[in-house]
Amino acid sequence: MSTTLIAIGAGIAVSGALGAGIGIGIATGKAAEEIARQQEAEGKITKLLLLGSALAEATAIYGFVIGLLIIILLS
Repeated sequence: MSTTLIAIGAGIAVSGALGAGIGIGIATGKAAEEIARQQEAEGKITKLLLLGSALAEATAIYGFVIGLLIIILLS
């Protein structure tokens, strides 16, 4: 298999990190807006933000691992 095709496949696998980064950024912005509106709900908002960010980051890490496996196993 061509190394160019392997690199393209790995790049596509890792591109999931882009979506995770955008999602975490949007969620953080919305959480900051809500905390500004309701300071008494800060604890609940922070817990949900951390949980959502952890799940989104895990998705990005899975994509990264798949990209590494593509490079290592197919080259």
